Amino acid sequence: MATQNTTLTALPGLRVGHWTDPKHGTGCTVVLAPQGVRASVAVRGMAPGSRELALLDPERTVQEIHALVLTGGSAFGLAAAQGVVQWLEERGYGYDTGVARVPIVPAAVIYDLSYVTSRVRPGPEAGYAACQAATDAPVEMGSVGAGAGATVGKLLGPRYATKGGLGSAWMALPGDAQIAALAVVNALGDVYDLETGAVVAGVRDPETGRFANARRLLRHRPDLLSFAWRVRPGENTTLVVVATDVALSKAELRALASQAHDGLARVIDPAHTQFDGDIVFALSVGSRPRPGPILLEAAAAWVVSEAILQAVRQARGGHGIPAAREVPG
Repeated sequence: MATQNTTLTALPGLRVGHWTDPKHGTGCTVVLAPQGVRASVAVRGMAPGSRELALLDPERTVQEIHALVLTGGSAFGLAAAQGVVQWLEERGYGYDTGVARVPIVPAAVIYDLSYVTSRVRPGPEAGYAACQAATDAPVEMGSVGAGAGATVGKLLGPRYATKGGLGSAWMALPGDAQIAALAVVNALGDVYDLETGAVVAGVRDPETGRFANARRLLRHRPDLLSFAWRVRPGENTTLVVVATDVALSKAELRALASQAHDGLARVIDPAHTQFDGDIVFALSVGSRPRPGPILLEAAAAWVVSEAILQAVRQARGGHGIPAAREVPG
């Protein structure tokens, strides 16, 4: 009996592929939708790194995209998108301009240059390889793809962080509709259990090695925090893709992406800071009717929260940064 797919690729027409360089602690992930899907975006972080986000505004002419790229390597990693464009063009996918088909491939980055090395970043070959690896099988999670060099909990600098990663989650809705999310978690703040409020991954106490709890540090030990040298804008980001087979316009997708940010803020604290570049993409891949007036938005927040938790729970430690399960209880 086959195991049910409870990740982003349960949605019809979506494939996910990773390119991972574990030696150098970086990678990229592609979400392929070659036939084209409606998409929009909501940016809440103050320091995003991205490509082709403007065309996702509801008032822009282009209605569909053909892939999304989430990548490490900071701004350098945006080059991975060119490999995805090449892969799609070779197969005849893209926006028909009359003289050529132009693949529409938005991209967003995380900063992982300080995890192992700043000299190795995903490029066009990495993006192309991620397309070659793309499949509709359950998404591989943890320290893979764009999550390979991700870390979380950096209030005391990267030395006392915990390993971040990539996660995914899925939810069934009434009327046989579905919604799912994929998240790359490289946040400044800690990740908290949605039910208990306990720290799942985050900043570690320099003396004990246990979780220090960012909320407590910010409230009771501001003397420990020296943002001037420990944290710089653009070095922390959570990237999310939320997709549903409910038929939504670009304007409705913009609203769904905005609502999905609530799921990020429920489990990451602090979130959406001046040091983070948090971005949520929203995709509509089907034609099912909306399941009630608020259920879809509430479900979007839930699957985003769960995808973030899966990312840090399945991450593997390395290069001096422990995984959450390796931190003393």
